[in-house]
Amino acid sequence: MSQILSLMAGNIYKVLVNPGDRIEAGTEVVILESMKMEIPIEAETEGIVREVRAVEGDFVNEGDILIELE
Repeated sequence: MSQILSLMAGNIYKVLVNPGDRIEAGTEVVILESMKMEIPIEAETEGIVREVRAVEGDFVNEGDILIELE
């Protein structure tokens, strides 16, 4: 199992995947809003989305788990 982490503190603007989705490395999974900029968070590995911990509107810190892959 691998995890996709937040690269910086900010608000979750949009979640682009759902549990059960198969994703490839480089797939955008979450759009983070920080300092009035939209920052896409990409998967570093391929896998199947096991759990989405990011909820649109939530504030996250650097290193928080956004997505778990299996």
